[in-house]
Amino acid sequence: MIYRRAGISFTRYQDERRLWKLPTDRWAVIVIFALLLVAPFLVDRLFVVGYLLPLIIWSMAAMGLNLLMGGAGQIHLGYGAVIGIGAYASVHAMRAGLPFELAMIIGGLASAAIGVVFGAAALRVKGLYLAMATLAMQYIVDFVIVQVPAISGGTQAALSVPRTSFLGIAIQGDRAPYYVALAICTVLTLFMLNVRRTSFGRALAAVREKDYAASIIGVDPFRYKLLAFWVSSFIGGMTGAVLAVCYYRTISPDQFHLDLSIQLVAMVIVGGLGSVLGSFLGVGLILFAPIVLNQLIGLAADQFGVAIPTDLRAHLPLMLYGGLIMGFLLLEPLGLAKIYSNIRNYLLVWPFRHARQ
Repeated sequence: MIYRRAGISFTRYQDERRLWKLPTDRWAVIVIFALLLVAPFLVDRLFVVGYLLPLIIWSMAAMGLNLLMGGAGQIHLGYGAVIGIGAYASVHAMRAGLPFELAMIIGGLASAAIGVVFGAAALRVKGLYLAMATLAMQYIVDFVIVQVPAISGGTQAALSVPRTSFLGIAIQGDRAPYYVALAICTVLTLFMLNVRRTSFGRALAAVREKDYAASIIGVDPFRYKLLAFWVSSFIGGMTGAVLAVCYYRTISPDQFHLDLSIQLVAMVIVGGLGSVLGSFLGVGLILFAPIVLNQLIGLAADQFGVAIPTDLRAHLPLMLYGGLIMGFLLLEPLGLAKIYSNIRNYLLVWPFRHARQ
């Protein structure tokens, strides 16, 4: 009975335009953020480094891609290359003596510049043709990174990230990288939550629905599609910088191949197109479902004394994982964010089922 709209009224436009209008939603956000802040002191370091830190960083990447796919309706199969460009550009900038703050911006600008070039070439096509154009970007960037020793050092070479700091805090150990990634992810999340309430976000929504109808009402589809590619690529480049400094510490060309791009697209689609919360939910499912399924299969095999062949043991979690994704999409094609929204709307009117929204 505490999850209600009844009794909540607004006397100012500022109150009505809050991101979280219900006190329950605001308290939920505060509790989750507080738990993330104290997590390094409550759980084992391996849990923070192996689970929470990847969740935060890949959620940033998913939000950047979701701006393009869910916000502007443009598919992108080369986002792994965008992240790779930002990672290499930022690492080279730091090796040249620049601080991490500037290197992160340089990585974002480098990704945005290349992303806009391919985006401009691809904006004359739609659908499957656009997917193929961005896929070509992935292969071209992969080839250039590998074949130009000045960028990566060669096919088998790995580029180490120099020691650096963020706002005077040395990024070393386990806790400092976690808090740096959390701070940047928080800023990006607030940006993504607010961007759809701006004229830019509304223009992207018009282009996403019908670009020729948007042009009739004065929205330039080419301009806003190009801006969507630019902003999304900039976010991807910054994510690459954070990924290199806070998580990988050493980068190589094989970390940014096509499989990464496919995983990011899966995160966005499973989580929910156009949803910030869906980006986090999709990343959580794609990252942790194979691990959980592998543990459950091992536990069940030991509990019931079933001998599972090694090959089947290696592939069975992936098969169940693929089936799980298909099941979620069949249950709710709009993704995990829509499932959460349905549960939330049910609780808003419970126990009056006839008033369900």
